[in-house]
Amino acid sequence: MMSLTKQIKEFALDVGYSKVGIIPADSFPEYLADITNRSEMYSFFLKGASRAAEPRSQMPAAKSIITTVYDYSQKNFPQELTDKIGRIYQARCYGAPPDRIHGARPQLMKQFLENSGCEVGIGTMVPERIAAAKAGIVNFGRNNFAYADGIGSFIYLTSFLVDQELEYDTPTLEVGCPKGCRACMDACPTQAIYEPQKLNPLRCISYNNFFRQDGLPGGSFVPYDIREKIGTKIHGCDICQEVCPRNRKNLTAPKPDDEYLTHIAKEYTLPNFLHMTDDFYQTRVQPLMHNYIKHKKYFQRNAAIALGNLADPSAVQDLTLAMADPEELVREYAAWALGKIATNKAKQVLEAARTSETALSVQQEITTALLSI
Repeated sequence: MMSLTKQIKEFALDVGYSKVGIIPADSFPEYLADITNRSEMYSFFLKGASRAAEPRSQMPAAKSIITTVYDYSQKNFPQELTDKIGRIYQARCYGAPPDRIHGARPQLMKQFLENSGCEVGIGTMVPERIAAAKAGIVNFGRNNFAYADGIGSFIYLTSFLVDQELEYDTPTLEVGCPKGCRACMDACPTQAIYEPQKLNPLRCISYNNFFRQDGLPGGSFVPYDIREKIGTKIHGCDICQEVCPRNRKNLTAPKPDDEYLTHIAKEYTLPNFLHMTDDFYQTRVQPLMHNYIKHKKYFQRNAAIALGNLADPSAVQDLTLAMADPEELVREYAAWALGKIATNKAKQVLEAARTSETALSVQQEITTALLSI
């Protein structure tokens, strides 16, 4: 008779996971120590890290962690999207809701485990990359990503806590990068990867896209030196994965197009994000990016930064309209973008806005922008 462990692994592969491994539901003291030792960088996540490091504090009956790899790089990603949106979001697999295909997969897995006699933790979290490495299904990269053999780092990890003792796998805790390789560190525009396997999230483009929000540590202000290095990235960044030699084969291999992405790509323009309507947010943004950002004004801010970095004078018209947006945050970053474009027309728009603007943050940004022209 097939063991429960083998049944679980075969089912996981059957529903589309690429790899699956199992470890005891022990704590992760090394993970928590690393986060705590760099608390000035990870203050926004200390509570979450403390919780993730102790699986049994979330589920006292937990005995095993089943961890899975999903390969989200099985289809092509349109260049007009990868310039702006991280691949994992284009793949629609990150934290997907249960009524979407990638949200249904973990639900099917949970249902199978329950039908097999397991109690499954609800709303639990573990340090996914370390758990997967301890389960032998990934190793580490110097860019802080996990790598699965035959796939690379374009993977999504999901774990399940269960109350059954299972057969456990052998860890692969090594770094698999070529000796002396610094490609990811050298390519990072903000130098967020400050040493191998050490990331300062406060400098990461993705962090500044997502977590610079009102009510979160640091608020919604994106530091000036970061803005100029974000380029056109408005939701996530893959630069440190794109330059990695371990991903070269994956990135150059012929693959079929993702017809849904091809269908919507033409609508993913920076002006459409800057002037985002509720309909665009619901029908175009939410299907891909149903996580992190819950208010459209942050996408608008990110689009304004991208337009400023392009420094294309043709964007002045769109930014002029944005200077009348009801959201203070949007007007603030539109003013910054106009200062980066720095044409006579941009200057005229800023001078006109200065006479009517009432929000202090926008007034300050207008003044700073005019000084730069």
